[in-house]
Amino acid sequence: MQPVGLDEVAPRVYSHSMNLTRRRGITAFFIVMGSCLIGLLAVLNIYFVHLSGRRLALDVFGFIVFAILMAGVVLNTVFLVREIRRNERQDSFLNSVTHELKTPIASIRLYLETLERRPLDEAQRQRFYTIMRADTDRLLATVESVLKAGTLGNRQRSSHTRVELYPLVAECVQVVLRRHRLPAEAILLDEVPGGVKLYVLGNPEDLRTAVLNLLDNAVKYSPEGIHVRCHLAIEQYTSAVLSISDTGLGIEPGELKRVFKRFYRASSNDQVQIKGTGLGLFLVYTIAKQHGGSVRAVSDGKGKGTTMFLSLPLDNQR
Repeated sequence: MQPVGLDEVAPRVYSHSMNLTRRRGITAFFIVMGSCLIGLLAVLNIYFVHLSGRRLALDVFGFIVFAILMAGVVLNTVFLVREIRRNERQDSFLNSVTHELKTPIASIRLYLETLERRPLDEAQRQRFYTIMRADTDRLLATVESVLKAGTLGNRQRSSHTRVELYPLVAECVQVVLRRHRLPAEAILLDEVPGGVKLYVLGNPEDLRTAVLNLLDNAVKYSPEGIHVRCHLAIEQYTSAVLSISDTGLGIEPGELKRVFKRFYRASSNDQVQIKGTGLGLFLVYTIAKQHGGSVRAVSDGKGKGTTMFLSLPLDNQR
């Protein structure tokens, strides 16, 4: 039984595509205009030198002036294009956040209205409660991501405690399974070889945020079937490495480093629209850096899945 009036809140794909096309047109216009201006300046420079004859001082002065003008045009074009792209990412972020906030709120409201208006048996009520809790978790995760993105980079280094990684990762796996209503076999966590306990010094909440974002990304970018595998290992006796592999959409080689920038989202195909804010991997990168570690992405390309490696310094003190 579905809740009364519950409709899927569809993203405005057409409007977003139109805006994206318009911005790309504007960017192309400024690039072409800048190139034309540079070409025009070069022609004028050659013509000026030709007219000046053998007046060396005038030639040198004209060359310097035109070089400065050309450099100014190039810099202006570069900064203008960067600003357009930055505004595009910020607009995409605002649209994504609005959708991520509106969808669970609308779902919770409609389930509550159904509970008020219709007599339901206990099994149905419990199912509705479970769905509403999952929607609440999703809403809370979005709010926490936005708040952390605004404060994490400027926060002073907090006191770190000794954290065992395996229980923390196992807890995060259960949270993501519940949040996305997945069966237990969708995300598998391998046992640490030899039963070794891996400890790091860090902020437990920040580390939990990093792992949750990596798992959420693996789930979201696997629209054809979720098969995620997590593995913990020791690297060079100094670092604990968490690898999270999926069989999803994959990442183009040119985007493997860009995906960790604020608001940046890897491009997906036209048939699949991935929801998100573009902050998840930025938070992972920032948290890893603040803990003296690193994060990197490995993928063979589109449709070939992705593996994320989160590396953190081991704490060997007993």
